[in-house]
Formats: sequence, structure tokens, C-alpha cells
Amino acid sequence: TTTTTTPKVIIFCKESEENAMTKVSTSLANNFNVTNVSFRSTSIPASRLLSTATSSSNSSIFVVIGSNDSIVNCIENESVSPVLSFSSSEEEETEKMALLIAKVCACSSPTVASSVSSYIASKKQSSLIRDAQSHTKSPYYRSQISHVYDAKLQITGDNITFSSSSSKNAPVRISGKVRDRFDLGDKLALVTTDRQSGFDRMLALVPFKGQVLNLTSAYWFEMTEHIIPNHIVSVPHGNVSVVKKCTPFPIEFVVRAYVTGSTSTSIWKNYQNGVRNYCGHDLPEGLQKNQKLWKLLLTPTTKEEEHDRPISPADIVSEGWMTQEDFDICAKAALDVFAFGQKVALERGLILVDTKYEMGKDEETGAIMMIDEMHTPDSSRYWLAHSYEERISRGMEPENIDKEFLRLWFRDNCDPYHDEVLPEAPKELVEELSRRYVSLYEMITWKEFEFDVEAEGHIGEAIQRSV
Repeated sequence: TTTTTTPKVIIFCKESEENAMTKVSTSLANNFNVTNVSFRSTSIPASRLLSTATSSSNSSIFVVIGSNDSIVNCIENESVSPVLSFSSSEEEETEKMALLIAKVCACSSPTVASSVSSYIASKKQSSLIRDAQSHTKSPYYRSQISHVYDAKLQITGDNITFSSSSSKNAPVRISGKVRDRFDLGDKLALVTTDRQSGFDRMLALVPFKGQVLNLTSAYWFEMTEHIIPNHIVSVPHGNVSVVKKCTPFPIEFVVRAYVTGSTSTSIWKNYQNGVRNYCGHDLPEGLQKNQKLWKLLLTPTTKEEEHDRPISPADIVSEGWMTQEDFDICAKAALDVFAFGQKVALERGLILVDTKYEMGKDEETGAIMMIDEMHTPDSSRYWLAHSYEERISRGMEPENIDKEFLRLWFRDNCDPYHDEVLPEAPKELVEELSRRYVSLYEMITWKEFEFDVEAEGHIGEAIQRSV
């Protein structure tokens, strides 16, 4: 058909089926922008039926509910418009009926076609999320997490041993908040532990968290090496990455796609405080929390002793943090990697909201490469895609899978900034956080998580094999 208008939908049904058809009509309007829907009775006299069929425009679609072969035959014989026939109008089938009707309408309306594509994508995203959630809530997953918690088998970094009896041959451990480093001479071994930090201190040991972060980063590093090289040499263990030695730039490259955040460096917090030029970007009036930005924004922050601060590209160069040439390479890489990450995440039912990247120069070649971590649950914010639009339209926060609930528990049960000793987090909270980390890993990578419940005992051997 050559018309681009949305077709008129005429539904023939019994009076007892009108409630179900009203749901179909509502779904057509809300989900597919098909609003011109009318009902006709299946008891309509033949003469009236013929008049309806022949007088309707070519952009009409007839829908017949129930076993009414005579009506279907009449419309097929007397009208050039398509006719859809459904044997029943069971209420649980109304969304499927609406989708099929919308698909026919989409043949002559680009607007409806776009709505149908969005609807199908949303349903796919929702099913992916449900599958991952139900999978990680299974008894097997819960038992693995509970076993590690009860047996205190979390990766702390304190129990890594090396076979060499001579201490001078064993790599020296340099401990960080979450990740430990071992100098292997021309390389580094990075061990991501299960330590959960917050409020500038350690809050809990979360089973399998380190494995999730390390393997998620490894997945993204491999997926994006066509955009920018990275420091990964090998991943000899779920918690270990052997990497090239690099000199990091003293800048974190934060990329944002939405107006959100609660920290002092976040775009939303700054916007709330009246900032209208943020990291060199002019922000218009009227922005709302959690809305999508008009484009991806690179909003760098400095890495300083006391506190990080947002900084513009011009100030990065003028203050001597980086050269213009190096910054331009890193800025392009950050935006390109983020755009790629958004595309992949959306295919998995997730929105990559914002993230931070760190980059540095290979100490041997001087090549700029991606270092640290990439698109992990700790360095990035993810929202569930299928419910974003609806929740924003209702003034609600987007759905997410994060660790904020553990931080809130400490905030509600102590003064985490000043109390000398913190209370122990409840087992059920820590185990739920572990499940969420594992769930995000499976959502992001589409890989089934492989539990290693004796992981720490194997780390030293894995590192030594890499020397």
C-alpha cells in the first residue's frame, strides 16, 4: 500500500466480548499509537455488514472475533481491506491480539512500525532479565553462595601463597581497597578480591564479587580491543588478570548518557546546585533527573590526594594534566567504547547509564591503552531497559541492580564515617548482593557463571605460571 496513515481498525465481536476488546483497544493505543478503533456487533444484518465492508476506506483493517465464517467470507469477498480472524477473546490473549493487529497496521504506517519494533525489543529485554534473575535465584546458585559465606572462603588476598620457599622469589603484594597488585617484573598480576568497600572502609566480604568484576572486565576488554588496545596479557584465574605495566594518566574519563548521580562530582548533583557549565558542557534549563542527555557527554575528573573534581578538557591541558594530543586520543576512545557498550548492553536488556575509564601509556612502547576495569557493576551504572520509559513517565526511579542497599543498611544501623567498629552486615544481605553481582555478570556477558569455591588456594599457582 502507498498510504502512510494509520489504518482504521473495525472489530466485530459479541457484546460479552467487548470488555476484552476494550483491553485490545487500550493496548493498541498505548503501545502502538493505533487509536482509531471501533466495535461492531457480530449480529449485524448481512445488508449492514456489506455496507460497512464496502464503504470503509482501503486503510481499514477488519478483525473478527469468534467462529464467524460468514462474516469473514463476506468481508473477504466484498472488501479490499485485510481481515484477521481470532477464534476466541480470552483476556490473557489480548496483548498478543493487539500485537498482531498492530503488525498489520505497521505495513502502511511507519509510526506504528516503529512502535511495534520498540514493543518487541522491550519484551525481549524483559524476558532476558527475568531469565537471568530466575536462573541466579535457583537453589544451586544460592547454595554455592551460602557455602562460601558460611565456610568463610571469600577472597581476601590474605591467604595467597607461592610455592617458592625463598621469599625473594615470591612477588610482593601491594594491597588496595578491592584489588591487590603483585609485581612480576615486566608485568603485573592484579587480584580482584571479594572485599566490599564503602564510606572509605571495608564493609563486607561478598562471595564471588571479585571473580565477577575481573571476568566482566576481561569480557569487555576483549570485546573492545578493536577500538583501543588494553593492558590485558592473560586471565589465568577467575580473580586474576596479568597485565602490561602502564603509566596511568591522572584523569578518570567519565562518560554519561543520562542526568543522574548522587555524589559531589555527578552531573545531577552539580545541576541541582546551579551548575550550568559542567566539565566544559553548557547545560540547558529544565533538565530532569534520570532523563536521557541529548548526546554522550565526556565529563572527566581529576585523580587527586584529597578529592576528585570535575574538570573541562581545556583545563586538563592548561593545568598540565595531559597533552592535547594524548587527551584527544583518550577522549575519542572513551566515547567510542561507551557507545559500543551501550549497544551491546541494550541487546542484553540493560541500559549502560554512565561509567568511568582509566587509560595509560605502555611503559615499553608508549602506546595509549585502556587499563584498570571496564563496564563492571562497580565502575558503571546499569538500568533495566524494559521498564525505563514507563517508570520515568510515572516519576519513579529507574530499576537497577546495584549494591546501594548494603550501603543504606550501614547508614541506618551505625555512623559508618565515624564509628570505630562497624556492625557485621546480615548474612542474607551479603548473599543477596553476591547473587546480584553474579546475575549482572550473566546478563552482561550471556555466559553462565562458573563457581570456584576454593579460589584463593589456586591464585598463587596461577600467578606463578604467568611469570
